[in-house]
Amino acid sequence: MPKWRNPEIAAMAAWLASLAPPPGMPDPPWSERRVGMDAMGATAPVPDGVTLTPLTLGGVPAERITPAGADPTRTIFYLHGGGYCLGGMDSHRTMVVKMALAAGATAFNVDYRLAPEHPFPAAVEDAVAAWRALLAMGRDPARTVIAGDSAGGGLAVACSVAARDARLPMPAGLHLISPWANMQNAGQAYLAKVDTDFLNSQKLVDDFRAAYLGRGDPKTPLASPVFANLAGLPPILIQVGSEEVLMSDSIQLAEAAGLARVDVTVRIWPDMVHIWPFFAQLSAGAPAIAESSAWIRERVG
Repeated sequence: MPKWRNPEIAAMAAWLASLAPPPGMPDPPWSERRVGMDAMGATAPVPDGVTLTPLTLGGVPAERITPAGADPTRTIFYLHGGGYCLGGMDSHRTMVVKMALAAGATAFNVDYRLAPEHPFPAAVEDAVAAWRALLAMGRDPARTVIAGDSAGGGLAVACSVAARDARLPMPAGLHLISPWANMQNAGQAYLAKVDTDFLNSQKLVDDFRAAYLGRGDPKTPLASPVFANLAGLPPILIQVGSEEVLMSDSIQLAEAAGLARVDVTVRIWPDMVHIWPFFAQLSAGAPAIAESSAWIRERVG
């Protein structure tokens, strides 16, 4: 086992290890895993002064998160992570609320359809439908950032590519946290961080891919946006931990964006694990959100 320099990471690794099923046990069904992820995300009550409003965007369930005093024209369009199989408004509400508060923005937390019941390209279709509806509501794309974590980070890029191809307006920027952007599930970090990434094993990401993509080509651009034409996309901020296998995806995506002449910034956070701002017990989440919210404010004014 690795020796963590960060005691909070060490404690979280031990806690998750204590929850793991005994070796040889079958994997729990997706429905059971979804309950667990939703519970993990619901770690804190919604602060006073934050209003939650259920709505649909292009037929896709969503919620509007409105902090008191937020700039009414500043928008975050958020796509949650969970390997396209887990997660939703419940799992990610706490983190998106923190982002909206820090950025002084209204956030829209989008609950796209999940695999394996709704495989690729259902998530992309829902994200684009919701983006189209957000624009029809009158939200200014020049004052909007599309954000997402893990699978939601890859989906944020895929949504933008599909929206560009449909001649829809682009957002002011893309904020990606630990994006899953290459369904080949391979890269230097997959080898170097196999012992430190206790959140994303090779088996887990391969299971997610099988559920979402089936026998489809892992180089399909809207599933693996590192293979998409990224020309014309807005500036991108990528935050990724040094101890996760998806660091490879972040670096590959940044290179693909750079080759397409897209403004891209990659911040590799030392000692951090996959989507660390999601976990309330990790104090490094707050400065990461402060960093991204400053970038969002710079992009949207």
